[in-house]
Amino acid sequence: MRTVAAVDLGASSGRVVRGAIADGNVHIEEVHRFPNGPVHRAGHLRWDLPALYHEVLTGLRRAGTVSSIGIDSWAVDYGLLDASGELLANPVAYRDSRTDGIEPRPGLYEINGLQFQPFNTMFQLMAEPLLPQASRLLLVPDLLSYWLTGQCGTEYTNATTTGLIDVRTGQWSPALTRDLPPGLLPDLRRPGDPAGTFKGIPVTAVGSHDTASAVVAVPAENDRFAYISCGTWSLVGVELDAPVLTEASRAANFTNEGGVDGTIRYLRNVMGLWLLQECLRTWNADLAPLLHEAAVAEGVVFDANDPAFLPPGDMPGRIERVCGRPLTRPETVRSILDSLALAHRDAIVDAQSLSGKEIDAVHVVGGGSHNELLCQLTADACGLPVIAGPAEATALGNVLVQARAVGAAHGTLADLRKLVRESQPLRRYLPR
Repeated sequence: MRTVAAVDLGASSGRVVRGAIADGNVHIEEVHRFPNGPVHRAGHLRWDLPALYHEVLTGLRRAGTVSSIGIDSWAVDYGLLDASGELLANPVAYRDSRTDGIEPRPGLYEINGLQFQPFNTMFQLMAEPLLPQASRLLLVPDLLSYWLTGQCGTEYTNATTTGLIDVRTGQWSPALTRDLPPGLLPDLRRPGDPAGTFKGIPVTAVGSHDTASAVVAVPAENDRFAYISCGTWSLVGVELDAPVLTEASRAANFTNEGGVDGTIRYLRNVMGLWLLQECLRTWNADLAPLLHEAAVAEGVVFDANDPAFLPPGDMPGRIERVCGRPLTRPETVRSILDSLALAHRDAIVDAQSLSGKEIDAVHVVGGGSHNELLCQLTADACGLPVIAGPAEATALGNVLVQARAVGAAHGTLADLRKLVRESQPLRRYLPR
């Protein structure tokens, strides 16, 4: 049995887990968890990357002897290195306001296939004052990997979220990178590629965009599935063999992101449980009793993707303003969950129509799979069975790609998903 360490960084917390394949099952054990979140420094909302790196080192010590280390995180944010390899400044967080008002230029979708989000890396670089001083750009998981190994590289699945990859070739686009400093973007790595060593331990590139890792661990029985990677964001879509670059796809705000084993994650970003998390933070309240009351409350449906909800702050007040009336706390929770369920439905219906792929079931993975009311409402809205779990999909996908790279697991994505299906608890919700 070979054990690997998966570093899984989210926007609100991070953790290090030990994982192994034994007796036909995949096992994970959390060895270290730590908080994360952007802080206001030097005029911007920033990530404290040195503090995160310290926590990663603590977790790796607690993981003990392992055969490989892999790192995944949220997408698009980056650090800039100077000519000596030092970090110029802590990375600016994607929820910062510096890209407010940026508009995409015509023709971008035909090259990168990306849903327009003002915080995509290419738009952040348009507002980056340190760019003339930079010799390297490293996305968050690649920056941490560099600090572990001293080797620069950019993992492909996360690179596709920058807006600088040609979705047809899977390489940096000459047309979209020509105005950047020469040598700024390192060579690409694919999931499973070696990424250096840390104290003699191989570091392995995984699906370093956390959604790419989560989709690896979707426990689907066939390819007729949609997925909702449900956490701070809901990433709602289907898995394809080739991108969809039609004008209808662009107008519907669908994105074509790279997946493991050359797949395309064809999806739409939905605001997700960020809406609920910010309400709970404002109220300083526990979720469980509110969910019980929300189950019988009457909600108001609103546009969960309204840009007004993107920054941190008084989320209950913003939701009341959008809904046009005061709401009790249970009504606010129900409004959020009803609105998310309908946004999930709309994205799945559009994904089928635009891609031509037929869907028999919806898989909800990530932390949102624990939210029974949201899973049931999503099944009701979609008119399809919802299979909830695993909640730890991102860490599991990270572990599985590493396990395959070190010879502890074998086969295709279907084979890896069978391991998840046979070893993880799942719950099925039928539409009412």
